Amino acid sequence: MSGIEKEIHPAVAEVLRHFDYHHLPAPLAEVSKHVHDLAHLMASHLEGPMLTTGLHDLLRAKDAFVRAAAKPPGK
Repeated sequence: MSGIEKEIHPAVAEVLRHFDYHHLPAPLAEVSKHVHDLAHLMASHLEGPMLTTGLHDLLRAKDAFVRAAAKPPGK
C-alpha cells in the first residue's frame, strides 16, 4: 500500500486472528504461514461481506492443509 494502512473491519480482524501460526511446530507453521500471508494480502486489498466469506473458506482450507501436513507420510 502507499504508506496509508487501510482500516480493517472488526469482523475481518476476528477471522484473521485464526490464521496465526506461531504456536505450531515448524513443519506445520511453514504450511500455515503461506495461507496466513494470502489471507492478510486479501484483507489489505479487498473489503465487504465477500471478503469475510472468502476468509472463512480460506480458514477451512488452511485447517485441511495443516492436517494434511501433520499426517505421517504414506498414511
